[in-house]
Amino acid sequence: MVSRLINSPCDSEQTFGVSGVDHPLSVRDQFNLKDAAVSYIQSRLNVSGDAVDLRKVFTNDVTQHAFVRQQINGVPVANAVANVAFNKANKVVSFGSSFVTPSKVPSTTPSISVDEAIAKAERALSGQFNEHPPTVEFVVKKDGSLALTHVVQIQNAKTGAWFEAFVDAHSGELIQVTDFVAKASYRVLPITKETVPEGLEVLTDPQNTAASPFGWHSDGTTSTTTTEGNNAIAFKGSETNTTTESSDGLNFIFAQDPGQDPTTQENIDAARTNAFYVVNTMHDISYLYGFTEAGFNFQQNNFDKGGEGNDRVTISVQDSDGTDNADFTTPPDGQSGQMRMFLWDLTSPERDGALENDIVVHENTHGISNRMTGGGTGRCLQTNEAAGMGEGWSDAMAEWTEQKNATIVDYVIGKYVANNPAGIRSHPYSTDVALELTLAAIGEVWANILHNVYAALVGAHGFSDTAHTDPTTSGGNTVFMHLFMDAFTLQPCNPTFPNARDAWIQADANRYGGENYCRLWTAFASRGLGIYAVNHKNNFDTPAGC
Repeated sequence: MVSRLINSPCDSEQTFGVSGVDHPLSVRDQFNLKDAAVSYIQSRLNVSGDAVDLRKVFTNDVTQHAFVRQQINGVPVANAVANVAFNKANKVVSFGSSFVTPSKVPSTTPSISVDEAIAKAERALSGQFNEHPPTVEFVVKKDGSLALTHVVQIQNAKTGAWFEAFVDAHSGELIQVTDFVAKASYRVLPITKETVPEGLEVLTDPQNTAASPFGWHSDGTTSTTTTEGNNAIAFKGSETNTTTESSDGLNFIFAQDPGQDPTTQENIDAARTNAFYVVNTMHDISYLYGFTEAGFNFQQNNFDKGGEGNDRVTISVQDSDGTDNADFTTPPDGQSGQMRMFLWDLTSPERDGALENDIVVHENTHGISNRMTGGGTGRCLQTNEAAGMGEGWSDAMAEWTEQKNATIVDYVIGKYVANNPAGIRSHPYSTDVALELTLAAIGEVWANILHNVYAALVGAHGFSDTAHTDPTTSGGNTVFMHLFMDAFTLQPCNPTFPNARDAWIQADANRYGGENYCRLWTAFASRGLGIYAVNHKNNFDTPAGC
């Protein structure tokens, strides 16, 4: 197994509250997002326009975003990036940068061929080049120097590994590796339920046409009667092995029998149907909260609404290459996200992860967090801290989908597959201040913090029963999901805990005028992420006035 190998230059981040700050082109009558972003970054970092490679822009209902890379001698620097956001008044509200000032720049003419680099990467990563077009990019090394690299993608179909390899174009050394893998009517487990014992139901036309205008079985040109559509395809073994409707009219009614082996045909069909339903439901929910075509989502057809298409989620149900787990691979916008769901052998008969909604939602959320952080590259949750927080965001999303009212109870994930009421985490997520998470994984700590943020927002604003389909409601669960999604686009590449916290505070300033400023700070501080928290040292202080 290859460890994540990521060199991340020191990031700087700043947020500017409700009012924001001016940029050098503020005096112009007409606002141009691209021009304003480049001008601000030039001024802020004291670099020339040639050094700023504008990569992606997108706009949501409250902010406008630009994502750039540093460029030196016409070559982009893979891990020297910046992001800037503007509010509705065209003021800068957040800025993050990892631009560098290298002491020496190597020749931009490679000494070794891309074929040699591919061979090196294939040997080192035990995989094969996947034919995605290679690029030439600089990489900032740990000592601050630059390396010119061939950038190639390497996959291993057997293990599910999918890497982006940066091979020094002069020495042939493997410098850096991006690991893309994060570890009509349907009889399914409704999204608000967690496990099979709660009961499958028949849901009719659960799609949201605001997010999926042609439903879940058509891309606007081609329609299917299988678990295949514009947003996702669910299969076993190969993409040709999908589930076909049980009767005319897109009816997918399969009776899952927990007393039988999960590999019986009826159980396979139930699993594929449920996974297809959950991933499509999450596509539609996340779309309403900002994960759109322009926001780097997963769709075959983007309907000329921005972003890159041809990248629906592929869902391998009962994947044969693992047990007792699941994973999601997030390559850049324009390449399909890959979900692998495994069987769990802790019981007899075995249990199917595709039939535990919290696990499917957890994996799908890796795609959301990896795409929305950093502007669709899939490269910006690679440090240990950022990747760990990715696990926390995924657990928090799973919890959010299952909330049914304003009552805040402890949350446990993975109870069904583990056959254990304690689930698969070391602790439940709780508002109990006596619960100590000092030895918990990074993701558990972050998910527990977000559990407390959720409790604070629902406690203040109540609960909306329609938050899954209506993002305009005022319930605390709706507010939480807006801030959850907005913050991804505001935080810098490879964020730390304080970076992510600040992005939530700024997201509230952008969308709600800072209405929840003290509420958020109090929740974060209650779990050690107060205003003076730094370098993984707890602080419980809130800003003056809170």
